Amino acid sequence: MAAADTNVKPQEQRIDDSAQRALAVTIYNEDLALVKDLRALTLTQGENRLAWRSVSAQIRPETALLSETSGALPIGLLEQNFDFDLLTPTSLLKKYLGRKVQVIRANDAGERTTEDATVLAANDGVVLRYADRIETGVVGHLAFPDLPADLRDQPTLVLHLESEKAGSGNFELSYLTGGLGWRADYVADLAADGKSMDLSGWVTLTNASGVAYRRAQVQLVAGEVNQVQPLPQARMMRADMAMAAPAPMPQEEALDQYHLYTLPRPTDIGNNQTKQVALLSAPLVPVTRELLVRGQPYFYQAQSSDGWTKLAVASTMGFLNKGGSLGIPLPKGVVRVYSKDSRGNAQFIGEDAIDHTPKNETVTLKLGESFDVTARRKQTEFNKLSGTGPYNYAYEASFAMELKNAKSDPVTVKVLEEIPGDWKIVQESQPHTKEASNLASWQVQVPAEGAVSLTWRTQVRR
Repeated sequence: MAAADTNVKPQEQRIDDSAQRALAVTIYNEDLALVKDLRALTLTQGENRLAWRSVSAQIRPETALLSETSGALPIGLLEQNFDFDLLTPTSLLKKYLGRKVQVIRANDAGERTTEDATVLAANDGVVLRYADRIETGVVGHLAFPDLPADLRDQPTLVLHLESEKAGSGNFELSYLTGGLGWRADYVADLAADGKSMDLSGWVTLTNASGVAYRRAQVQLVAGEVNQVQPLPQARMMRADMAMAAPAPMPQEEALDQYHLYTLPRPTDIGNNQTKQVALLSAPLVPVTRELLVRGQPYFYQAQSSDGWTKLAVASTMGFLNKGGSLGIPLPKGVVRVYSKDSRGNAQFIGEDAIDHTPKNETVTLKLGESFDVTARRKQTEFNKLSGTGPYNYAYEASFAMELKNAKSDPVTVKVLEEIPGDWKIVQESQPHTKEASNLASWQVQVPAEGAVSLTWRTQVRR
């Protein structure tokens, strides 16, 4: 009796979406996702080859893990191959380099002729060798005798494994992939008095992984997860939208040093799709408004002859992430702020990015620069007191700032000065507050359609 051929490969079993029992996707901020795909399989005893279709085109194959959920079918993985060379006319032609194809032509009467040819090249066009000539291009069309086994119509992970016994079970394939990302987007609608806002939050999902995820349980991780080799950042896209009606919100929980958000229902994420899901809805959130002028430390380091210099007056808005519908960790994203005009129409007045913000923390947004409130400053004196080197001397610097208000209502402007070294203010027209070791601030009241001058003298030792 002849010995069995141990080199014979087991027949490949195609595992497609019809075998899927559950799908879960955990998406991180930095173009990274964990996919858990549960499918029903039937294995034979010994070696099995599984063609697991519809995996992400950006799968990281080295992270793939296959397990049987009940533990009743012990398996051992022998090897795995990720086939990402997809079936196209060009890829099929390249697989036939050096092999024969049929060239089929039809004349005006509809009569067909067939001629054999060998594919010599398939780069910028095709080169064919016939029995008596070589031609470039194809008059007619090509027919191929079969489809190469390593050419797939969609990304496929081929798993070669060994099972101790035959049987059926549910197997979960988990892997990391690029091409999936998420971010938070927020819309703030200011009240007419500017003292509160209605804040809505949206989760913006972007899928460019090369495959769709149908009825997936989606979870989102907020926080910066370290990767040894970071993947390219996915491009995020978003359309502006108004406040939505209340909807079930994602459940939030702590996950180690991060925060995890679980969407309330399974959802479809199509390939090359941007999808938005409600994150929060918080009405009547108290806000504070502030006009801010900020100086830089180089103003104090040398004598200046520039004269008056115009400074930007920033318009800012702040709110406390606490109480009511807030008080949950806010994922990083962009807050877009709208205010109603005299006709009641919402108008866009600015946007700013926020970082991951824990509860009970204050969020400050820079919305733009004031049109009607202006500021300018100049150095009025600079006197060296002692020292010879650039880092061991003392001096005095004096400044004047002029604030103007063209509005019909008075305003308060916060002047914030960043002062280097050891310093003290020895003379000033209004009292300051020392906010930090290098920060002095003034709250300056500017009357309606009026102007105010602020002056100060500072001693600095470096």
